Amino acid sequence: MACVGSGIYGVGIISNAHCNRPSYYLNKKALHHKLNNTTSQLLLLSKGKRRIRAAAEKESSSMATEIAGVKVINNPPESKLADLGVRSWPKWGCPPSKFPWTYSAKETCYLLKGKVRVYPDGSNQAVEIGAGDLVEFPKGMSCTWDVSEEVDKHYKFE
Repeated sequence: MACVGSGIYGVGIISNAHCNRPSYYLNKKALHHKLNNTTSQLLLLSKGKRRIRAAAEKESSSMATEIAGVKVINNPPESKLADLGVRSWPKWGCPPSKFPWTYSAKETCYLLKGKVRVYPDGSNQAVEIGAGDLVEFPKGMSCTWDVSEEVDKHYKFE
């Protein structure tokens, strides 16, 4: 569904990134133009508070899971990545390999490429992550990384 804030003037972007309701309103005259399946552009034709019913073509395809304290969001919307400033975070990469790791601080990372199975110590479940995943590892977690495809990721420690 499309999100629209009130009191917008000029040109605005409507995105379905954070919406859960069937429709939103902006009032008076507006032109709604489809850009692609998930984003629409709104051209407002007069100033002041406006209302227009807006709906996106399809729901966001992102899905969140948590296994053994590791949070994974598959294919987060670009707006979430922008809000977090992911593209400005440092990058790290590694070839296929297997190694132990302990997180001395919480890490949030976004995988640009690669495939990894993370085996948290004390858990009988592996966490599978890959390109397009936004992942949060808790402070103090020890695990083993099993990298099956070369990894390239943005990361941030807190």
